[in-house]
Amino acid sequence: MSSDLTIRPVARQDYEKWLPLWDGYNAFYGRSGPTALDGEVTKMTWQRFFDAYEPVHGLVAESGGELLGLVHYLFHRSTTAIPPSCYLQDLFTASAARGKGVGRALIHGVYERALLAGSPRVYWLTHETNQTAMQLYDKIAERSGFVVYRKML
Repeated sequence: MSSDLTIRPVARQDYEKWLPLWDGYNAFYGRSGPTALDGEVTKMTWQRFFDAYEPVHGLVAESGGELLGLVHYLFHRSTTAIPPSCYLQDLFTASAARGKGVGRALIHGVYERALLAGSPRVYWLTHETNQTAMQLYDKIAERSGFVVYRKML
């Protein structure tokens, strides 16, 4: 990746460039077409980034005025630790930027913000079929061994 890559907090004026990345992320996980996220979810997600009372944050990777990727993360309490935990919820890079260090830079951006917030741990989930991303994740984090269960209500 070029040396002009910047990882920075998402800004209000980024919406038009952020939205295609967000839509691409959701499409990757099958949330497009008839199963697309409700527009209200996208609207609320965007608003949360700019609400000081929300624990939800967003970073973008920018180069040459273009957004190449996004990462969203949040802080939450835990019953097993006093400091907050940091959950990296969404990570996506534009197809042209893949394999060029953008995802790694975004994850490291979250690591930096977690440390600043006093959080000693960052964790995330990925789908078991996301083998390409897992090649990166295995280099910069450790697998916890936990299996996720869920029930939609």
